[in-house]
Amino acid sequence: MLILGILFIGLLIINMPIAFVIGISALSVFIIGDGIPTTVAIQRVVAQTQSFAFLAVPFFVFAGNLMNEAGITERLLRLSRLLTRTMNGGLAQVSVVLSTLMGGVSGSATADAAMEVRILGPEMTERGYPKGYSAAVICLTSLITATIPPSLGLILYGFVGEVSIGKLFAAGIVPGILMMLILMVTVTITAKKYGYDIKKKDIKRASLKEILEDLKTSIWALMFPIILIVGIRFGIFTPSEAGAFAVVYALFVGKFIYKEMTWEKFKLSVINTVIDNGAIILIISLSGIFSYVLTYAHLPEIMSEFLIGISNNGKILTIIMLIFLFFSGMIVDSNVNILLLTPIFLPVVTKLGIDPVHFGICMMTIVTMGVMTPPVGTACYIVCGILDIPIDEYVKHSIPFFVAILILVLILVLFPNLVMFIPNLLYS
Repeated sequence: MLILGILFIGLLIINMPIAFVIGISALSVFIIGDGIPTTVAIQRVVAQTQSFAFLAVPFFVFAGNLMNEAGITERLLRLSRLLTRTMNGGLAQVSVVLSTLMGGVSGSATADAAMEVRILGPEMTERGYPKGYSAAVICLTSLITATIPPSLGLILYGFVGEVSIGKLFAAGIVPGILMMLILMVTVTITAKKYGYDIKKKDIKRASLKEILEDLKTSIWALMFPIILIVGIRFGIFTPSEAGAFAVVYALFVGKFIYKEMTWEKFKLSVINTVIDNGAIILIISLSGIFSYVLTYAHLPEIMSEFLIGISNNGKILTIIMLIFLFFSGMIVDSNVNILLLTPIFLPVVTKLGIDPVHFGICMMTIVTMGVMTPPVGTACYIVCGILDIPIDEYVKHSIPFFVAILILVLILVLFPNLVMFIPNLLYS
């Protein structure tokens, strides 16, 4: 295990792609270790992807890319503008609402942040928002997609931990809405304090007629996560079949409802999906070797005994694990953290009697926040790169939003019924 740790950290430091960091460091145990056949490593690479449930990942990635090309984003943006036009920090509020609505479309915080910064970033700069503030709002509000179904992270967590993906989808709704509300309050406070985009008295609130008219065109996107949850709950389809349904649904809406899906857009969606899935599947495959080595070394049992030795209080241990995940997320990609740390922490969680669905929602929020934190956060570097600002400008303006999210996670830990209310209602 010492060899594994040294190689893992060393390869991370020299900035090797994370998939190869995982694969090489784990393979070293087979080569230098105590006689485990290297053929086992090859078998684990193949076995890691030999799961029917795993098909949900590439299907949902494809569906998200199709929906982004189908005209859904434009309609959700229009609805978001309508709902927030009388609020302080109007454009920043649009980002919060749009991320909530887009959670059911993209399923990826990084994809959501990259899309929104291209649409809202230039306009926010014209309205007088500092670029650092714009980057912070756009990046941190994309965290809502970590829980709103169909979150890619929840699918991976359910796949690795053998936790019901249907329950995870249902459990993510209330935390996602609460995150939207607490971030909207944070935007209101910060915008009012610094005078960003203060509401004008002559602008009227959206009328019921205006909202209903926009809902008519946006309803196909808003219905999507509800159809998935209901379909999985009542056995109409499995999570993998739900992914296939999502692809067909996106094609149908884009081609026959909005009539914006062209052959060129379809080809672009396929190309983006191949790139996205190639990176994800390579990481998942090589994590099979890593997980085997951890299990072979009895690390989950050792970690379980160590944590339970600290305290028998489930809430305290959950907070300790989440603190570890927060710092781990600052240096390792969120998908990698899910694949590597779920098999370690889940036995501890179940041993303490904590519902793995509840823990999964808290874990996904904290782990996904890692893509928004330096030094490795993918989303924050993408947003800062597009807006052409140094990372320290982003960090300075993002602190209130980080504090708001951490307060929400603490509330979710202390009051698990907020997370489990809908799953208990649907799966009682």
